[in-house]
Amino acid sequence: MFRSKSAEQLAPINTICLIILAASAAMWVLVYTKSILMPFIIAVFFVMVINTVAKWMNQKWKTPYWLGLLTCFLAFMALTTLAVSFITNSIESFVNGAGIYTDRLNDSIDWVLTKAQNYHININAQFVNETVSKLPVFNMVKSVGSLVVSILTNILLILLFVIFILMGNAAAEKPEFVSTIQRKISFYLIVKIFVSLLAAVCTWIVLASVRAELASMLAVLTFILNFIPNLGPSIATLLPVPVLFLQYGFDWHILLVLCLLVALHFVIGNILETKWLGKGMDLDPIVVVASLIFWALVWGAMGALLAVPLTAIIKMILEQHQTTLPIAKILGGNFLLK
Repeated sequence: MFRSKSAEQLAPINTICLIILAASAAMWVLVYTKSILMPFIIAVFFVMVINTVAKWMNQKWKTPYWLGLLTCFLAFMALTTLAVSFITNSIESFVNGAGIYTDRLNDSIDWVLTKAQNYHININAQFVNETVSKLPVFNMVKSVGSLVVSILTNILLILLFVIFILMGNAAAEKPEFVSTIQRKISFYLIVKIFVSLLAAVCTWIVLASVRAELASMLAVLTFILNFIPNLGPSIATLLPVPVLFLQYGFDWHILLVLCLLVALHFVIGNILETKWLGKGMDLDPIVVVASLIFWALVWGAMGALLAVPLTAIIKMILEQHQTTLPIAKILGGNFLLK
């Protein structure tokens, strides 16, 4: 009798310990296999999206399912090729004008030092010039471009996974639980792809209107960063500032572009996306931030891009079991558990 009561009292503790051990093992697997697992997860998400779009085309326009899949596949290939081409051309153009931008940077520094002296602010000009000369600005531009190209060229492995998944008959009937996950994640990704593409096109128009260098690359980065909630659009808004500074110095171009981009991301992120997504993935904002940190630590920049859909899938899986339901409620923002 005493032993049975002790076992019942210790059962929750045992469950928590098992969950911690399982989570630790899962984290180790995620880190160790990220080079293969990341492209596979992206391929799964991509199959969800094209499967949903193909079914919608079949219902709306009576397009054969296989033709819808092929159309989405070719559209994805074309966009990827264009993105790599734009980034390569932008970096090449920017690096070719490195000498001009260096002179403009020095002129801007001299202007700042002159203004500071007019206001009786003492600045060590030699220290400033030496510090700026050591900044690896152009190396950073090349590194960012190389990172984006590396991400995009990994598409080859992703496409191989996509082909194998589709060969496994993606249109086959699935359990209701799996269909629910696919429907919710697909809707989220389709909306995010559309609003990110809209933000990227508008950003390119704004930058092209002032003839900014790297406009195409910054537009592609805007598309990618828009998948990171809250933080991504903020970074995308500030990215053109150093480029415009090197190109034009301190003038009206920076202020105009900043105002337009802030208004653009506010309308797209806080009005259009909120209207279309509603509650989104039903995740608490604190959980979203925590998931961004966690997945960024596990999978780097790509983990931050996939943080929301991955966390949403985990939440939906946890909701299926009574033992893990409290954890799912916490992820949804219900911290007052009874």
